[in-house]
Amino acid sequence: MKALLVPDKFKDSLTATEVIESIRLGVLDHNPDAETYAVLASDGGDGFLEAVRHYLDLEEVFVETVDPLGRPIRAQYAFEPKNSAAYIELAKASGIELLTEAERKVMKTSTYGTGLQIRDAIDRGATTIFLGLGGSATNDAATGIATALGYIFVDQGNDELIVRGEALSSIHAIKKDDSLFGHVRFVAVNDVQNPLYGPQGAAYTYARQKGATDSEIAFLDRGLTQLSEKVKEQLDVDVAHIPGSGAAGGTGYGLKAFLNAEFVGGTHFILGLSRFHEILDRHKIDCIITGEGKIDSQTAHGKLVHGIITEGKKRNIPVLAVCGKLGLDPDGVTQLGLAAAVELYDPKKPVSYSYDNAARLVRS
Repeated sequence: MKALLVPDKFKDSLTATEVIESIRLGVLDHNPDAETYAVLASDGGDGFLEAVRHYLDLEEVFVETVDPLGRPIRAQYAFEPKNSAAYIELAKASGIELLTEAERKVMKTSTYGTGLQIRDAIDRGATTIFLGLGGSATNDAATGIATALGYIFVDQGNDELIVRGEALSSIHAIKKDDSLFGHVRFVAVNDVQNPLYGPQGAAYTYARQKGATDSEIAFLDRGLTQLSEKVKEQLDVDVAHIPGSGAAGGTGYGLKAFLNAEFVGGTHFILGLSRFHEILDRHKIDCIITGEGKIDSQTAHGKLVHGIITEGKKRNIPVLAVCGKLGLDPDGVTQLGLAAAVELYDPKKPVSYSYDNAARLVRS
């Protein structure tokens, strides 16, 4: 048997590299004669920078910036002098993993820290910025990023706003200054297909896991709606319903609306850098094994697992998955396109058990 291993990370538990190793050992435990091949992948979220640096010769850059709550931190990105390109992972400065559970207050968080990273990259000479979305602690529609690059958002009294989730509803006017970035090409790397607002939008889909209550989710959704109306009215840009606009708390929307960013599929982008298709062609792979922390109804809306399933279907190669928690019944697993899926979670044990023993459980 020849198996290609292409999992995502297991959030709060294992990196993608660690998941690959555990799956590899598990396959060999059950079939010592098996041949395994691996691709380090990402859908543009957490692990994006690690995956890109695995395939490209990049310089590691550390910059003084701030976390989602505005506290000073030092965060990294990657720079490619040859092509004047920077690769930035949103989660490094604006990620939910930078906050404790008690600190996850999406009304108060901002992408401003990521904007400072982008500004540093531009000052370094970057003319193309690849920004991997996902894993954010924010719902500010990239107004924080835009502020770091010269935009000013003011309220009805013409006072400048501190942009974060709770401020979206107060935005009355947008003052644009593209002198810092007018020559720069922005590429948003992401697989999420949600629109900006509405029942499938950024707030209703993702804000709860970032600490929002029901009333706050409704408030944030109204803020995203109002922002899109102001942008349409004042900047003549209407992109709220484009698939991907709701990614990372509306960061996809803000990158396109404020910085004219291109959207590129995260899985497609990373697989293009890797030897994924070459491995499939050269080694006549029998099955692909993928996985992530949770597989549920959201997986079909642009997660790495769904991208791998799509690639497997093109070549009639079965795709198997291992996950921390499986939120689909057998019919749902089949409809998603998986040949099989297993979960680490055991309802008879504490939730922490599968996190603490993830490497061993994946292997078994």
